[in-house]
Amino acid sequence: MILQKVVFITAVALLGKSGFALLKAKLFNSLTPPAEVGPLRYRIGLIMFCLPLLQGLLKTYASHIAADLVANWAWVDIACDIMLFASLFMLGGNFWDKLRALFVRDARAVFLDGSTKAAGSTPLAAPMAH
Repeated sequence: MILQKVVFITAVALLGKSGFALLKAKLFNSLTPPAEVGPLRYRIGLIMFCLPLLQGLLKTYASHIAADLVANWAWVDIACDIMLFASLFMLGGNFWDKLRALFVRDARAVFLDGSTKAAGSTPLAAPMAH
């Protein structure tokens, strides 16, 4: 833990603030999902997102009906957790905003085609002015 802090301070001292920010951006930009993804990638990501949720729901009810069927499925649970985490990267940055909007009370959905756009709505996840 201490070594990590020493390396961090040394990197900032050697590179300067702007150099360190550039290095950090290059290292961590590869870990962030792209903002826009294609329709096929989005559909695959949605399937990857929904399957673990469906598995968890079905496993809850299956444990009451056939307890031996779901007794030792730790590997399935681990695989579904990994799939759920990977789906967030498959779905892209815009999905992260949609997911975050679930927890913002004043968030409103704005549809780009305008056909179902409500009057006076604000962009997704942006709080309304009072």
